[in-house]
Amino acid sequence: DYASIWNTARDEGPLKTITRNQAENLATALAGHPNVIVDWAMRYANPTTESRIQALQAQGCEKILLVPLYPHYAAATTGTACDQAFRALMKMRWQPAVRVAPQYCDDPAYIDAVAQSITTHLATLDWKPEALIATFHGMPQKYLEKGDPYHCQCMKTSRLLREALGWPKDTWLTTFQSRFGNDPWLQPYTDETVKKLGDSGVKRLAMVAPGFSADCLETLEELDVENRGFFMEHGGEKFAYVPALNDSAGGNRVIETIVRRELGGWI
Repeated sequence: DYASIWNTARDEGPLKTITRNQAENLATALAGHPNVIVDWAMRYANPTTESRIQALQAQGCEKILLVPLYPHYAAATTGTACDQAFRALMKMRWQPAVRVAPQYCDDPAYIDAVAQSITTHLATLDWKPEALIATFHGMPQKYLEKGDPYHCQCMKTSRLLREALGWPKDTWLTTFQSRFGNDPWLQPYTDETVKKLGDSGVKRLAMVAPGFSADCLETLEELDVENRGFFMEHGGEKFAYVPALNDSAGGNRVIETIVRRELGGWI
């Protein structure tokens, strides 16, 4: 699956390529502030969070803003991204001041950018979707029951996007993908919903994944290949995946908006 989406020119996954571009674009946008350094890191891969925090401190950075690139807070995503940073800080004799940008699931800049992205992409099609699925990465149901806010934030994003687009309620669906293991996960499941839509006679389907700030295996392969296949196998005829914001102008504006706001008082 990874081989099908791999960036062979740089020998890396698209998530890494896009994240680097996002950081470089942000650095360009903040070029008017010579004391601001923009860097990037991965939770479970290279460049590691610890190595980049050390590099920033070595360059004289006394204040660091951490920006988890997840629109929705979840203990498994934003939480672990922060955990990685805090583990690195625990090893430092002289810690920099640290801020963490909060989730932005209902930020007007984010909602507007995703809504515009959907509108722009659908305008390139020579057909009109009969239904649109807003799909979010799933998590075990027990996480929600323990108090994780992720599910509620995803539902809010989906509602705000539908309202921004003026999309009819009866043809806008919200689902959850990428489940594994035997425990029940957040429902309805994306793959099962896609199959049911095809079986019910829906022929034209569009899908967007607002929770991903960058396309990766779970979107490029799982959605645009695997779920496209499910839809066609169950009678569908037309399928479109709306790309993530990635390093587009709209995506860059969202990140810049968040960063400028969270740097208030520092620059």
